[in-house]
Amino acid sequence: MGALWIANVHVTDEAAYKRYAALATEAIAEHGGVFLARGGRYRQLEGRDRARNVVARFPSLEAAEACYNSAKYQQALDHARGASERDLVIVEEV
Repeated sequence: MGALWIANVHVTDEAAYKRYAALATEAIAEHGGVFLARGGRYRQLEGRDRARNVVARFPSLEAAEACYNSAKYQQALDHARGASERDLVIVEEV
């Protein structure tokens, strides 16, 4: 069963976040992730408004979690910390 990685992000340091995005893109692809949405147009209907919204599909919840815990993604996160406010959830598809 597939899983969706859903991130809502407010970027506070564009340069550092670009470094994060480059490394994170590689890590996500290495774990079978495919982007479905990435910072495109959106409408905020409830909750916090964060202008960057990302959805990636993974082959499984385990693959998405392995990506998050991988050395490459953790290296990417070093650039995102202090450069963004983020929420991230992995949701199994039905």
